[in-house]
Amino acid sequence: MAGSTSAADIAAGYAFTGPALDLGALLWDGVCLPAAPVRIPLPMLNRHGLVAGATGTGKTKTLQLITEQLSAQGVPVFLADVKGDLSGVSVPGAADDRVRGRAAEVGQKWTATGFPAEFYALGGLGHGIPLRATVTAFGPVLLAKVLQLNRTQEQSLGLVFHYADRKGLDLLDLKDLRAVVAFLTSEEGRPELRDIGGLSAATAGVIQRSLTAFEAQGAAAFFGEPEFDTAAFLRTAPDGRGVVSVLELLAVQEKPQLFSTFLMWLLADLFHDLPEVGDADRPKLVFFFDEAHLLFDGASKEFLDSITRTVRLIRSKGIGVFFVTQTPKDVPGDVLAQLGNRVQHALRAFTPDDQKALKATVRTFPDSAYDLEELLTGLGTGEAVVTVLGERGAPTPVAATRLRAPESLMGPVDGEVIERAVRESPLHEQYAQAVDRESAFEKLAARPAGHGAKTGREAKKGEEARGKTEGAKAGTNEAKEAKGRGKERSVVEQVVDSGVFRSLARSVGTQLGREITRSLFGTARRRR
Repeated sequence: MAGSTSAADIAAGYAFTGPALDLGALLWDGVCLPAAPVRIPLPMLNRHGLVAGATGTGKTKTLQLITEQLSAQGVPVFLADVKGDLSGVSVPGAADDRVRGRAAEVGQKWTATGFPAEFYALGGLGHGIPLRATVTAFGPVLLAKVLQLNRTQEQSLGLVFHYADRKGLDLLDLKDLRAVVAFLTSEEGRPELRDIGGLSAATAGVIQRSLTAFEAQGAAAFFGEPEFDTAAFLRTAPDGRGVVSVLELLAVQEKPQLFSTFLMWLLADLFHDLPEVGDADRPKLVFFFDEAHLLFDGASKEFLDSITRTVRLIRSKGIGVFFVTQTPKDVPGDVLAQLGNRVQHALRAFTPDDQKALKATVRTFPDSAYDLEELLTGLGTGEAVVTVLGERGAPTPVAATRLRAPESLMGPVDGEVIERAVRESPLHEQYAQAVDRESAFEKLAARPAGHGAKTGREAKKGEEARGKTEGAKAGTNEAKEAKGRGKERSVVEQVVDSGVFRSLARSVGTQLGREITRSLFGTARRRR
């Protein structure tokens, strides 16, 4: 151990007077000190956090441990269950020699306990209440990331959404979006976007092919109605404990771009629906974002800016976000800077890249009494290096910690048990059955023959007449004429010239005609 820091000094940094979560007991010189608990103040859980570590080091059990204590203190929790082993939080655990031994080491009074849980599945693929979003609500920015479109294609997709919003063409599922793209590149539909550059056939072809491939992967099930209301994640049970919402992702774990982006939609939806609460005495919800590196891989600068801004601002809505991944370098620096609570499990250093990641991880911690490079490679399963924000918002001393044992089942429950819980859920009747009401696909199919062509010719003639008149008056070029045509043109210029995110972010809080107000990610605001 370095310097004059003692175990008592570190323990004093975690001696909080208010409500807190117990993570475990301090490790010092290889000895576990049960009289020196390591804790997180409950009000600081909305300052976000990171749970990191190599595969097999105990990250999942740490999520379970924190989840249990949040629920017990009346805080709802959202868990993304990528591996399918978090459903056990709903039933009491089983005491064995390992559990009893760990409890004795850390001074834990272990009691087998199950917690109130609700089970969900994306589009109903898997065991759980189906989570669906309409294409309109999902928005062009997130959808472009899922479809792996480039910046130009993303902007064109934003233009399609802009047109559909203004014309009242509901994009509920993927066939609605394909129908609008096809219409805007048809002879009838091309004049509709003539004054804002149109939609090129090449770009439309890329979008259509991407949508076809996306549907072939089974993604159509995730989009449609009834759309899930994320306010359901904020519930408490009749006994006052927070409901644990477990989203099973095992059936879609081979589609990481999809589920990671869908998780971001859930977070964005919560962000723009909830009111400001400031610094509350406890979070409204703690959201665990597992396999977080998948969200950031290949993301555009605009997308990363959106994530950073959402994480920074959602704290004031009472939402805490914990990213779960292998190393801190998986998370962009601007996002990592927002994560005040850290639980770092063991890292491996078998290769030069591993060693580089280890050194980078050590640099992200405050000055410590430990040799962190040595410590992080020597931690056992269920041990971690911890630093959190204290009650006054200052970082606590770095503490090597032996973690407590979860009190619920450490593993999955039987599928039949989950299915029974789903059928008995008050949400089952509301979301179980998909609905396909009239939307863009049906409206475009029902257009009278020749109506679009007639409208297009009239629009073209009107455009030419306006061009001649304004050209004679101002002697300007076509671009300046377009700029002078008023408010609608300026908004479209923002969409085309400034990128989808910037234009939509600037337009939040305003509506033009029938256009839907969109949030930071271009997601549609819920109209309650």
